[in-house]
Amino acid sequence: MLAKTFGSAVYGIEAITITIEVNVCGGLKYFVVGLPDNAVKESMLRIESALNSSIYRMPRKRIIVNLAPADIRKEGSAYDLPIAIGILYASGQFFSTKLGEYLILGELSLDGGIQPVKGVLPIAIQGKRDGFKGLILPKENAREAAIVDDFEVYGVNSLAEVIGFFDNSLELQRTIVNTKEEFSYNINNYESDFSDVRGQENIKRALEIAAAGGHNVILIGPPGAGKTMLAKRLPTILPPLDLYEALDTTKIHSVAGKLSASDSLMTIRPFRSPHHTISDVALVGGGTNPQPGEISLAHNGVLFLDELPEFKRTVLEVMRQPLEERRVTISRAKSTVNYPASFMLVASMNPCPCGYFNHPEKECICAPGVVQKYLSKISGPLLDRIDLHVEVTPVNFNELSSERLSEKSKEIRERVTEARNIQIRRFEDKEEVFCNAQMSPNMVRNICRISDAGQTLLKQAMEKLGLSARAYDRILKVSRTIADLAGAEEILLEHLAEAIHYRSLDRDGWAG
Repeated sequence: MLAKTFGSAVYGIEAITITIEVNVCGGLKYFVVGLPDNAVKESMLRIESALNSSIYRMPRKRIIVNLAPADIRKEGSAYDLPIAIGILYASGQFFSTKLGEYLILGELSLDGGIQPVKGVLPIAIQGKRDGFKGLILPKENAREAAIVDDFEVYGVNSLAEVIGFFDNSLELQRTIVNTKEEFSYNINNYESDFSDVRGQENIKRALEIAAAGGHNVILIGPPGAGKTMLAKRLPTILPPLDLYEALDTTKIHSVAGKLSASDSLMTIRPFRSPHHTISDVALVGGGTNPQPGEISLAHNGVLFLDELPEFKRTVLEVMRQPLEERRVTISRAKSTVNYPASFMLVASMNPCPCGYFNHPEKECICAPGVVQKYLSKISGPLLDRIDLHVEVTPVNFNELSSERLSEKSKEIRERVTEARNIQIRRFEDKEEVFCNAQMSPNMVRNICRISDAGQTLLKQAMEKLGLSARAYDRILKVSRTIADLAGAEEILLEHLAEAIHYRSLDRDGWAG
């Protein structure tokens, strides 16, 4: 007898519906065809044990399982449950008229329990597009899938519950999540706040500019100056995620298996802080079975690289293209996978190996030339993609002990959001350009026009400070953002002067 059930395969952050055909006929042995990987082939042993533990039986006949379309590689353990249901139906152990109405996925335990799987959200979205009525899946994944409106989602704990649902002997509780309500409730649910930081008002101002224009930023300062503390609070002043961004971000974390059972929708911007020993593949994504890397997990959020010069040169260089294109393309001989990677890069570093170069109180003990050698670990092309270079100085005792309340993240975020709204209106006819940092050189020339006095100031600054040519466009972009924060139509002299201040690493002689 032939049975058909339906599962799904995830490629990149999109899903493809897979038809699982099961034929139980005369003969012996099991056969799984349709480009299964080892995890799928091993499923037959898990299924046999699960059936025996759930008062069902594995047919002592030839069982042929075909995963269609047969030219797409099938990976992972999510096919256990639909294959098991297909075997039971094909061997006449239960009957159902609604088997073809639902997608089924889940990994089987030997005792018939069902374990969680990855990539549930894109599967649910594609299932609804393909006209399925709903989705049967592990209970731990149910809330994640239930954010798809008008789509039935049933979380189950065991194989017996699934059989009971299909033969109408058991009524399952549908999982329902009010997406808009949950999104609105958790949108400002940050554990940290900018008001926690004492002093450092000039650094907060720089991060506000970075957030308003989507600019990449590097913080340079001695140990203990507060670089990490400031960077961790940057997501709290970024504009709130809209529902589309939240779904896009949740899909990536779903595919990577980073969502817990209590999560249904990511409502705050991600903050990723990988260790400096990270490999190229872990940062950008890939592997034998391609998975999103840290830069994709930081999509619509912040990627923080602490102690930037300590990262391997090769790791930093692979970021150059994603920083420009805002996506990662992973190519293999038989397939190509794209992951989005639109993130803000925030890096921090000591100014030298000992950490005290240019320190107001402590003396640097590094030998001559060591500072320049240390900074040269960061390549020019990567530095070219960082708009703001901010020098962080230590906080003195009076500021640390002050009882004066600092400005809260909510207040800063309101200014940042207003500046972003100005940019959204400015770029509404431009595809894939949403903020000042994404402007092309031609757009910079047209949008960031400055007066003759501004041209003179910029020329003098570049000559006096020895700024490089790459600093020119960066200064114009940042000055445009400063003007947007001030609500100014034109870039004024004070906006240019402040933007010039944020080009520390481009100055001749900065590193001795």
